Amino acid sequence: MAWEHILTEILLWFGLYSIVAISLNIEYGYAGIPNFGRALAVLIGAIAVGGITNRILIAIFNVTGSFAVASGIVKTTVNEIVANNPIFGISLMLISLVIAGILGVIVGAIFILPSAKLSEDYLAITLLAISEVAFMVSYYNPEIIGGYYGVSTPDFFAFVSGEYRVFVFMGVILFVALIVYLFAERLLNTPYGRILKAMRENEDVVKSYGRDIMFLRIKTVAIGSGIASLAGALYSMFTANVIASSFSRVEWTFYPFLMILLGGLGNNRGVLMGVLAFVVAKVLLTTYKYEISAALNLPFEAVWLEYILFGVVAILILYYKPEGLIKEKPIVTKPIRERKSFK
Repeated sequence: MAWEHILTEILLWFGLYSIVAISLNIEYGYAGIPNFGRALAVLIGAIAVGGITNRILIAIFNVTGSFAVASGIVKTTVNEIVANNPIFGISLMLISLVIAGILGVIVGAIFILPSAKLSEDYLAITLLAISEVAFMVSYYNPEIIGGYYGVSTPDFFAFVSGEYRVFVFMGVILFVALIVYLFAERLLNTPYGRILKAMRENEDVVKSYGRDIMFLRIKTVAIGSGIASLAGALYSMFTANVIASSFSRVEWTFYPFLMILLGGLGNNRGVLMGVLAFVVAKVLLTTYKYEISAALNLPFEAVWLEYILFGVVAILILYYKPEGLIKEKPIVTKPIRERKSFK
């Protein structure tokens, strides 16, 4: 694989994982909500593109037949239109992202309701269980997003020639990741961000000031899920196909947890550093895993090397450097900055 292709893949995954990791950092890094069901929000973004946008287009073009067959016909029809009308394709992409974000917020708020009053350990397991149930329903029910067969989705950049399509998507994904980062930085450097950190450290103190912990959890998970769903939508648009098995708990829950632990909890710049370090390692391991396995004469299949190494890394981080690459710093408000400058 040429180095330019490796670099492109690194940037693509950096953008996608940055969106998911920042959303998880809002919930876990700032609010202390151990959302082990992050994959559900990403899956919701895929459902928005493959299940909702597809059905809207099927209705508009009056296509008949089973959902999987109709989706294939709509894909061909829409791609022909987009190839001659770029504005149509870009508009569809923006509409799909809006639908994904709104659906993610709604599902996130509902998702946390049954477990919002649980303690951290029980909360983590409950959220993981709900996510797994949603994944299994999507995977074994073809009427949602094609089940284990998957469904085709239109190429919203069909007007771009094949050799440049990946670069266009890379730019779009990185741009969305930048917007998410700026939004999170602005949001969390407010009284809301400070109350989240207070809730993470001691919920009883927050309650004593009259704040509703359950409402804060619902609001935070809704925001985080809305952001994470954008990554699922973008990934589905890039692959032009949606299949539930692409949204496993390992790829979209446990890996993002490892990234924010590596970068630093409660620190979005640290999270980006963690994502970059993780993605570079992951892409290089995936690309050269057989060469590494042969050189080290490993006594197991090369496909397991990635999971073993990342598991070891997680243990080492938790034991030797729990604060991550960039240590969390206090939120500096405007009055504090003015007071420091005055001194």
